[in-house]
Amino acid sequence: MIRFQLNGAAVSTNSPSETPLLWVVRDELKHKGTKFGCGIAMCGACTVHINGEALRSCITPVSAVAGKDVTTIEGLTSPAGKALQQAWVDEQVPQCGYCQSGQIMQAASLLESNPSPSDGEIKQAMNGNLCRCMAYTRIHKAIKSAAKS
Repeated sequence: MIRFQLNGAAVSTNSPSETPLLWVVRDELKHKGTKFGCGIAMCGACTVHINGEALRSCITPVSAVAGKDVTTIEGLTSPAGKALQQAWVDEQVPQCGYCQSGQIMQAASLLESNPSPSDGEIKQAMNGNLCRCMAYTRIHKAIKSAAKS
């Protein structure tokens, strides 16, 4: 049995240790905000925080989070997370919305470690989070807006 914290609650799973965290979170624990995109950590749709660090859950075996804190979009309650969620609405970022939870989780990790990032730091931190609707300009603007609040 593998035990960890999910959004502040103690959880456990009997899934095989090599099962991707994404599938445990979505299918077993029913937190559907984290999305499957590519399955090879190239798109960022599955981004979660593990002990505060943004990581791709599609390639993270559930055994790697034993005893750790995992946060999904449903549990993102930090000031940076709340500011980003409001900025996403204010800047009308989402179109299809599929990538948005991963985008916000990646951006929250950035703002929690660097509350006033430069344009270049935002671009670097968000590199690898893909948006098929091409909302990158609005995503960038929302991150800048959240950083100011």
